[in-house]
Amino acid sequence: MPPHNLSDFVKAYDVRGLVPEQLDVDVAWALGAAFAEVIISRENGTGCVIAHDMRATSPELSQAFGVGVASRGIDVTHVGLASTDGLYFASGHLDVAGAMFTASHNPAAYNGIKLCRPGARPVGQDSGLADVRDLAQELLDGTAELRHEDEGKTDECELLADYAAFLRGLVDLSRIRPLKVVVDAGNGMGGHTVPAVLEEKAGMPSLPLDVVPLYFELDGTFPNHEANPLEPANLVDLQAAVVEHGADLGLAFDGDADRCFVIDERGEAVSPSAITALIATREVAREVAAGTAASDVSIVHNVITSAQVPEVIAALGAKAVRTRVGHSFIKGEMARANAVFGGEHSAHYYFRDFWFADTGMLAAMHVLAALGEQSEPLSAVMADYTAYSASGEINSTVDDQGAKTALVREWADNKGVEVDELDGLTLTHGGGDGDPMWWLNLRASNTEPLLRLNVEAADADTMAAIRDDVLRLVRRTARGIS
Repeated sequence: MPPHNLSDFVKAYDVRGLVPEQLDVDVAWALGAAFAEVIISRENGTGCVIAHDMRATSPELSQAFGVGVASRGIDVTHVGLASTDGLYFASGHLDVAGAMFTASHNPAAYNGIKLCRPGARPVGQDSGLADVRDLAQELLDGTAELRHEDEGKTDECELLADYAAFLRGLVDLSRIRPLKVVVDAGNGMGGHTVPAVLEEKAGMPSLPLDVVPLYFELDGTFPNHEANPLEPANLVDLQAAVVEHGADLGLAFDGDADRCFVIDERGEAVSPSAITALIATREVAREVAAGTAASDVSIVHNVITSAQVPEVIAALGAKAVRTRVGHSFIKGEMARANAVFGGEHSAHYYFRDFWFADTGMLAAMHVLAALGEQSEPLSAVMADYTAYSASGEINSTVDDQGAKTALVREWADNKGVEVDELDGLTLTHGGGDGDPMWWLNLRASNTEPLLRLNVEAADADTMAAIRDDVLRLVRRTARGIS
């Protein structure tokens, strides 16, 4: 096997590679030893909790990683099967660093690692992951040696029931009206966590929920469809099942169950931005009821969530905090602002009460509570949060991202737009007097020759016109990928 080049698959926020071509037990051991040395030991940590998803390669890789961690004198706790937010719970609950073995929604040939500091605090390229990668590379190449340490202790712990009880304590579903909910776990970790949290697998009291399971069997080959609900094709089975069963709503989780997507009673997808606005409304109301002034409550959103998100937050008298796309930026900004909640267009939802980490399950519980605490169908509940027309993210393969972005900026010069470059190029046209509002964001991928376009407007015709104009410029000599 050729030498491993960790730079090929240690990404900005996590590790994601082919097994065993890129990620094997030797690499997992080296990354474990490097993580313990660079992050845990240097920050005076004493322990590391390790979890894994349902992929066939996850147990062996996670065990090798644990051996590497223990070799640096750090105690290791294996919790076995867990969702990614289950690992974040373990890290926060035990107050130790954590490692989650998962490749999320990637195909079966992949695996990966998500790392965190104690209290589920993030580890990314700019906050230690690059240093972990570099030391692991040196260990694999034989160019670095670490001083001998006494082995850390290794044990096992079951935390699924504690995870379920913790989430039940954050959102009370015991008094909602009876609801029928179809849940598509996509053969991922939702099939492990949903029965524990929303049903009685972990010993919790029953809830007024009739859960209709779809693809709950844990299977890392994903025999039914990809465990990526962001792709509309992967929601088709859930949409049909919601209508067939006359359900009140549907929920779809990705492979590691840290993201949750929502389908209304008509079988139509609800945008993650609308869910962000709904949960923001609930969290602001909860803070105000507890005696906090609305003006002291902060909600974080990224640059490509709907314009309605900051509008809803402002109407509540709270503060909307805008940041770059990506969990390390959201988590960092939430901690800085002590924000109660944060949401992204990709259906990642972050909660201060969950160590500022993302949890699809807690977001799902908020949706169930919002629906079950009143009598209207979900489509009516969400109508107040879906005023605008959005394109969704459209990718174009280009070699000259900077030049294409400059063309779009020049195209907008006489259109009365505000320009900002917090994350890519954002152009905002406020509209008024019969002139519809619109905005667009054009971002270059950090890892691929792609430009990502998002457009939103006051109406569908304006959105389509702006979208098509910009795509003509971007794709003039480019190959498009929708």
